[in-house]
Amino acid sequence: MISVTDLRAGIAFEEDGQSFTVISYEHIKMGRGSANIKVKVRNIKSGSVVEKSYINGAKVQDVLVSKREMQYLYKDDDNALFMDPETYEQVAIPLTVIADEHIYLKDGDSFPVSLLKGEPIGVMLPPKMAFVVAETAPGAKGNSATNVFKEAILENGLKTKVPLFISIGDKIRVDTRTGAYSEKASA
Repeated sequence: MISVTDLRAGIAFEEDGQSFTVISYEHIKMGRGSANIKVKVRNIKSGSVVEKSYINGAKVQDVLVSKREMQYLYKDDDNALFMDPETYEQVAIPLTVIADEHIYLKDGDSFPVSLLKGEPIGVMLPPKMAFVVAETAPGAKGNSATNVFKEAILENGLKTKVPLFISIGDKIRVDTRTGAYSEKASA
């Protein structure tokens, strides 16, 4: 058993015969009453996202999750395919399981894949990844004292806001948790 106060993003647990993985965690303490723990979770089998609320001190059944470094190969309409570089075994992860994370996957890159009883349940992305700007308005020298942004489309199809000095072909780092511009990457 694991205390609900130990639930964090990426942790898996079981409740009522269903397995969930935590997307976000929020600890709410109001006045004199006991604290509430709100977690947004994804059902591992169905991919549906729900919010759950627990009182402080509640416990849930923890599950053993293993991680294996796997190379991303490609994605089709329903699955993202990964390969174990040691055994060359290929694993298909349904896009419903990895949700919006699949847009950050680059062919040939390696990622830790979380496995529950041998079934893939998620991909752990680094906090920031570098992408090339494919489309944006022409670069301009602007007032750097204010945060003025323009729309840009990256090589992976992601739309994000970038500073005025960013041009087509520039490499930028994007926060994989929010999809927001983080910094200009070195070439």
